[in-house]
Amino acid sequence: MTELSADLRDWADISRAKIRQIELEPRLEQIGRVEKVGDGVATVSGLPHTRLDELLIFEGGVRGLAVDLGEDLIGCMLLGDMGRIASGGIVRGTGEVARTPVGYSLLGRMVDALGAPLDDKGPIPDTSTAPTERPAPTIIDRALVTRPLATGILAIDAMIPIGRGQRELIIGDRGTGKTAIAVDSMINQRNSDVLCIYASIGQKASSVAQVVDAIRRYGAPERCLFVVGEANSPPGLQWLTPYSACTMAEYFVERGHDVLLVIDDLTKHAAAYRQISLLLRRPPGREAYPGDVFYIHSRLLERAARLALERGGGSLTALPISETQAGNISAYIPTNLISITDGQIYLDPRLFYEDQKPAVDIGKSVSRVGGKTQAPVLKGLSASLRLEYAQFLELEVFTRFGTMVDERTRKTIEHGRRIRAVLAQAQFAPLALGEEVALLLALNAGVLDKLKPEEVKNFRSRVGPWLAQHCPEALSLDERSEALSEDLRNRLHHALELLASAPERQDEQ
Repeated sequence: MTELSADLRDWADISRAKIRQIELEPRLEQIGRVEKVGDGVATVSGLPHTRLDELLIFEGGVRGLAVDLGEDLIGCMLLGDMGRIASGGIVRGTGEVARTPVGYSLLGRMVDALGAPLDDKGPIPDTSTAPTERPAPTIIDRALVTRPLATGILAIDAMIPIGRGQRELIIGDRGTGKTAIAVDSMINQRNSDVLCIYASIGQKASSVAQVVDAIRRYGAPERCLFVVGEANSPPGLQWLTPYSACTMAEYFVERGHDVLLVIDDLTKHAAAYRQISLLLRRPPGREAYPGDVFYIHSRLLERAARLALERGGGSLTALPISETQAGNISAYIPTNLISITDGQIYLDPRLFYEDQKPAVDIGKSVSRVGGKTQAPVLKGLSASLRLEYAQFLELEVFTRFGTMVDERTRKTIEHGRRIRAVLAQAQFAPLALGEEVALLLALNAGVLDKLKPEEVKNFRSRVGPWLAQHCPEALSLDERSEALSEDLRNRLHHALELLASAPERQDEQ
């Protein structure tokens, strides 16, 4: 009994000391009530001072964003399990906007829009936070886009080049290889200094797992970050995903890094926002989308830029993905995104089903910035490639009717078939700049004319190992390399001639 009394006295002394340390001061707390809840949204009353996009806290710790402010009621998108919220429950205003964790410790991890880990690697240590919504850099804070972002895909690097700090839309029907191009671009950064962030919006868990597995097998996962808004997550969390991913990317950009941000995809993002808006009784417009659907994407993609040295000198390159229906690029969301971005890579389903992969339609694809950033050594060899390929495609259609052609037209068609064979590329096999230069030189110098179009695929697969043995200087070319010197061009040409005439078994030896 004596020991118990002593313990109680010690506890009382400690409690009094802690109470004396508490600073008592008045605190204003806004408390409202949930009027109704369902389908990922809630209507709240009793919070007259709530601001737009303010973070609200419901009972059970579920968070939400105030997105629709009325005189008496507030529409809120939920960022968690609505099953823990009931009508009549208490909701508190925070006076703060939504924030997400940022920092180097996020690299190599998979998280949701609020920074909660989705992998099995435990909690994320030592992270600060930043607002998910931030203003885009001003004109004075931006610098010129001057460096290329190599994707390792010859059809893109040669004809639709992308610069670091550019926004290039990847657009096409479902199942035409849009995500494959983005993933290959991420894999190709394994030998560069570019950090990669993949934002998945409304994708199936199996699809996300395939992307993560591909990066882990072929890329540099320790320099990648995956921000996932799963298909079964609340629409509010899916809507917030690209903004959180952009904030995480900006942390690295402001510290001088170059970052590639893939957003897969903004069609599902717009659909999630439409769902939220219709549930909150906002007036529908074209294709039932609310009037501000253009703004939600423009304020996101405008954050991609190359910063001036005073702001850190880094760059954020955005590759948003958009899905079309039956090739209709004039639909509402695709036209919005085309007008926001600096160009688009259009994937044609007809080319895809003809096994021409990547199925890039060069007639509808354009890069409004990247041509000025293209590596000089690549630019000199690809200057006429787009025109030659376009001429071939038109002539090929013309000759399908059995029309007699002259010798010049026949040679143009034969050359075009070899261009098409060279541009065909397997997934998860991005090319080094030296390999791309070698293939373009082989086209321009007529080295491939002695090969049948079906033999070009084998030639492509052997270029890298062959050059490593016979012309290693070509593989050392980088984005700063000027046009090929006469000596290197001759040696590279000679090595390619030997490869074209050498049996496959010699290369294997």
